[in-house]
Amino acid sequence: MKRRIVCLALSVLPAGLIVSSPPTPLFQEIAAQVGLNFRHFTGATGEYFMPEIMGSGAALFDYDNDGDLDVYLIQGTALEHGKKPLFPPPAGWKPGNRLFRNMLSETGKLQFVDVTESAGVGHDGYGMGAATGDYDNDGFLDLYVTNVGQNVLYHNNGDGTFTERTREAGVDDPRWSTGAAFLDYDGDGYLDLFVANYLDFTVKGNKRCYAPTGEPDYCTPMAYKAVPSRLFHNLGHGKFMDVTDASGIGSSYGPALGVLCADFNGDDRTDIFVANDTAANRLWLNQGDGTFRETALEAGVAYNADGRAKAGMGVTGEDIDNHGRLTVLVTNLTREGATVFHGNDKGLFEDVTVQYGLAEPTFAFTGFGTKWLDYDNDGRPDLFIANGAVSIVESLRGGPYPYGQRNLLFHNEAREKFHDASDVAGPAFQRIDVGRGAAVGDIDNDGAVDILVTNNNGPVRLLHNEIGPRQHWLQVRLEGVRSNRFGIGARVAVLRDGQEPRWRRVHTDSSYLSASDVRVHFGLGKSSDIRGVMVRWPDGSEERWDSVQPDKVVVLRQGSGKPPR
Repeated sequence: MKRRIVCLALSVLPAGLIVSSPPTPLFQEIAAQVGLNFRHFTGATGEYFMPEIMGSGAALFDYDNDGDLDVYLIQGTALEHGKKPLFPPPAGWKPGNRLFRNMLSETGKLQFVDVTESAGVGHDGYGMGAATGDYDNDGFLDLYVTNVGQNVLYHNNGDGTFTERTREAGVDDPRWSTGAAFLDYDGDGYLDLFVANYLDFTVKGNKRCYAPTGEPDYCTPMAYKAVPSRLFHNLGHGKFMDVTDASGIGSSYGPALGVLCADFNGDDRTDIFVANDTAANRLWLNQGDGTFRETALEAGVAYNADGRAKAGMGVTGEDIDNHGRLTVLVTNLTREGATVFHGNDKGLFEDVTVQYGLAEPTFAFTGFGTKWLDYDNDGRPDLFIANGAVSIVESLRGGPYPYGQRNLLFHNEAREKFHDASDVAGPAFQRIDVGRGAAVGDIDNDGAVDILVTNNNGPVRLLHNEIGPRQHWLQVRLEGVRSNRFGIGARVAVLRDGQEPRWRRVHTDSSYLSASDVRVHFGLGKSSDIRGVMVRWPDGSEERWDSVQPDKVVVLRQGSGKPPR
């Protein structure tokens, strides 16, 4: 790879001192500047209820189909009413989840407006996460919200408003739900729904735990029992059926947080990976008959190379070396470091964290939201991790809420090596926050992927990618006809002369409690030449488009391409 050389401009002060002007940052934090005024509220009163330290996530999705990404942010509330919160919200704060509409397509300027009340999506509960997908194939992305308690399904009406359809659709869960994902596991063209559940926590049954110093602190998951996750099969016409037991998903479970739906063994069926907190991860292989078989141990993704179950929080998966094999990264606690599982052609995985250079630089951090993303458009997925402690001893700062850590950015150097780029990424990566959710997408359609980060007991951050048009790119949005409308589960490849096809997945899931842009992003590097785009749809059909121009967002409709050569 050609390394980017940063030139420092020198200026001479009257006193004769020489100072250097800082390089242009890779990312700029602009949330408040563009109207994303939101602060997470834990509701903490000093009882150390465990949900307070775990939330929460967000969604990046184009709910109004105007071509730009909108933002949905998940909020907490008081779990114990009648007591004064330790961290009261600031003046002007609004309770409940918030939806911010991106006004870019209307005004030509990146600016967000709070449309929560008019859209009807301001659920006021103890929120955890969000999942997006068009479950009724009407062409508009719907929204599922997980909570400590009742979950919420919002149907997108297509006119800027949503209708709550949870009970009618049959997708509620009264327990502590965390990650969730829409997927079409049976290829019938309708999106099904997986909901991860965590622990049997209740306010009445709250347990007292302490730090090694003797101070009260949040418990680990081992203080409570895990509860089963759920799988809902889409019956069409807005109805789902709980198939948790019939599918086999209910036969084995742990304290589930991160969810990743992808083809792990190359049989063109969508499997389900779950990152479990202090327990073995689960990998549910899709058997093609409506059932799943749990294979994490035999596949090599249940434990790390030392045979240890870590505190799995977030998860991300991608073909990071463009060889057609999935690489999965799971974030964990401070003094555990992230775990990277690299797959082979037979669906078997190996812990390659040390070989990739990601063991030591992640060791001092508690990771949550994480995504593979090509931030510099060189064609190789890089890595982002949002960090924030869950106990006093992990913290990088003191004060009344001592859980802050900084986020990490790694550049893919090729040849299975990553370089820590956090120190040169700009001031945004020197902030000390309590990072949780992370969602990625091109927020202003300039061809560079941006990062939305949620913070526990803190403000949302929007990390705007400052790379600009230095290299070429392509973004693809699918429009399914026989497959689900947004092509979730499809694989898209860019075809270029002299190169193997570069495949990417269509999905909104993974990370931690968050949903990302459904569009597929390709960095193309210095050359703008594209020979074509190939799509392998969830129903198994394949198509090819030859007249695709770079540096654009293109929409590919199923049935409008050519048969593959």
